[in-house]
Amino acid sequence: MGLLETTISGRKRRNSHAHVVSELGSAIVSGRIAEGSLLPNDAELSMRFGVSRTVLRETMKTLAAKRLVEPKAKVGTRVLDRSSWNFFDPDVLGWRCEAGIDQEFVKHLAEIRLALEPAAAAAAALQASNEDIVSLYVIAAKFDNPQHTPESIAKVDLEFHLAVAHMSGNPFMRSASGLIEAALAISFQLSSPAASPDTIAEIASNHLRIVHAIAARDADAAVKAMRHVIEVGKDRTQKAIKTV
Repeated sequence: MGLLETTISGRKRRNSHAHVVSELGSAIVSGRIAEGSLLPNDAELSMRFGVSRTVLRETMKTLAAKRLVEPKAKVGTRVLDRSSWNFFDPDVLGWRCEAGIDQEFVKHLAEIRLALEPAAAAAAALQASNEDIVSLYVIAAKFDNPQHTPESIAKVDLEFHLAVAHMSGNPFMRSASGLIEAALAISFQLSSPAASPDTIAEIASNHLRIVHAIAARDADAAVKAMRHVIEVGKDRTQKAIKTV
């Protein structure tokens, strides 16, 4: 289950390893466990979570891979500074979302999307196959449904943007899928266009412009259309934060 679905629906399924990773990761990213501090020793953590030492070792390996902690012999496992954290990791992004959304975080997410997704749209315009374009039209048509729920339209939006990233042919673009999903999860959680048929129609039209530009092999128009979609989403989210 991805970040977008769990953020909107609240449903989570975890085994013991995933549970401990989530509890510790969330505590670190939220600041409940301070940067630079040492985690409790294995015996204490094992007792607290009711898991084996083997599960704890795997947990620490997972958190270290996310650049949240660093184990050192004879010292212990230290929480790394925020500047080291891998915010491209979907779990880290999810924990950051759970910690609370503010204007700065929305701005930063939009900035990285604006740096990547318009370029992906331009690349798609230059090299997407006819089959790719037909598939993108099919996805775009799914927006035009006044019966959308927040979850259903969010899934369509994610499918669309990931398809454009795939059509770019650039594996680095595809690797940014976690950032795209986080931005959409936040946006649709705070202010879903599903609340208004007029807004759904606007979203559908804006995304269709991207497809038309790609189909016309017009890279500049694809860039402009994608930037507009991202800016509209950012503005909608920031307005929603102000009213919370």
